[in-house]
Amino acid sequence: MKIVLSLAAAKLVFQLAIANRYGIFCDELYYIACSNHLAAGYVDQPPLIAIITWFARHVFGDSLFALRLLPAIAGPALVLLTARLAREMGGGVFAQAMAALAVACVPIYMTMHHWMTMNAFEPLVWTGCAWCIVRAINTGDGRYWLWFGVLVGVGMENKYGVAFFVFGVAVALLLTRERKWIASRWMWIGAAAAVAIFLPNLIWLIRHDFPFLELMRNVRASGRDVVRAPIPFIADQALIMNPLLAPLWAGGVVFLFFSRYRVLAWTFVVVLATFIVLGGKDYYVAPLYPMAFAGGALAFEAITRTRALWSRAVYAAVLVIATVALAPMAAPVLPAEMFTRYQKAIGLAPPQIEHHDNGPLPQWFADEFGWEDMVREVAHVYNSLTPEERARTAIFGNNYAEAGAIDLYGSKYGLPKAICNHQNYWYWGPRNYTGDIVIVMGSDGTGDRTHFETVEFAGLVGHPYARRDRHFPLLLCRGLTVDLREAWASTKHWD
Repeated sequence: MKIVLSLAAAKLVFQLAIANRYGIFCDELYYIACSNHLAAGYVDQPPLIAIITWFARHVFGDSLFALRLLPAIAGPALVLLTARLAREMGGGVFAQAMAALAVACVPIYMTMHHWMTMNAFEPLVWTGCAWCIVRAINTGDGRYWLWFGVLVGVGMENKYGVAFFVFGVAVALLLTRERKWIASRWMWIGAAAAVAIFLPNLIWLIRHDFPFLELMRNVRASGRDVVRAPIPFIADQALIMNPLLAPLWAGGVVFLFFSRYRVLAWTFVVVLATFIVLGGKDYYVAPLYPMAFAGGALAFEAITRTRALWSRAVYAAVLVIATVALAPMAAPVLPAEMFTRYQKAIGLAPPQIEHHDNGPLPQWFADEFGWEDMVREVAHVYNSLTPEERARTAIFGNNYAEAGAIDLYGSKYGLPKAICNHQNYWYWGPRNYTGDIVIVMGSDGTGDRTHFETVEFAGLVGHPYARRDRHFPLLLCRGLTVDLREAWASTKHWD
């Protein structure tokens, strides 16, 4: 269908046009580091994102544009899949186009499809699972539950959040007449396929005592994440999904409840409620919405089939205008200095997802600034040492982004690989460093002065648009009081 294809093409052009704006995102630095240490699992995520990053770097190159090509392609793929879902539900030309337009106009999807992260691919998995459910209902063919299981297995290798979708589907099946599928051998074959695909990561988790669960406990105990009450959480949904789309997805859920696909409506409600109860971040439920958009598009098409036909064009036009106005909040459309004026002019601020002092920009923009500047400052300190000292000097990052930046940009400035006790870097160890000389990033020196014989201020890091906790001194520390290799096990920092 030409309209849907055009919308998918527009989505792709938009994501590619902003791919090189600002700089690399903090999590991308970590995934690049993980792609240099391929494994069946990591402390904070399954292995697929590291594999995809490795593939992108080896096929497309190491440029920022190359890194972000696959996430950009995931955007139009989601547009096409949502239109296909609407078609499978019985939607006509308008319903398919409306569902596709809705996905293209979602601010949080613009953000997700801008970075090489797990979030870029997660909505495709959830929407593909919804399509399998609809196909099974429409055709009576249980083999679609096999493909559902395959997608769940792939999804679990991408991000564990798909387990909540599966939980929602399981509850929804019990609450609807689709519970008949529980007796189908294909559903259990699909479950076996999901387990088989997930098995390598599951074995890794077992062998490493489930570090992800320890990480989640630490995050919860630290109070790092912003936890919303039910009403503010739902209000956040309206904002991050585009306020003008709220009637479409809300109406879509209602429509699905009164359709033969009510299993999807129950899934939506159960998953949304689960994340509210568990205090999840507002964007965790973003992958749910394509199926609600498809339902809403069908309802809109049915309501306007014989009357108020003009409302279709009016709604689509107003939606596009609003999307253009809101796009700079979600994607790096404007130069940073212009964005600060834009945000002040519209009087809106995106919901905060973590407790940080982000500076003048939202967190997802602030985390794209200052990384290579930091590496240059570290190189200035490192290269001020004698050759004999440099051979004994370790560069220590207090979080994976700092270490990842050194690993990515450091060779350009003659720096060795970083060491770090944060997340999976802790598993990679201190290399062969004893702690004789260490350049420490991301510390105020308080703890360092108790562990080193001398600690001296050697430089200062801080980009004006970076998060304020990315502004810190560089400390040149000498004479660690213990052997770093022996003490490494006690340094673990997972949060």
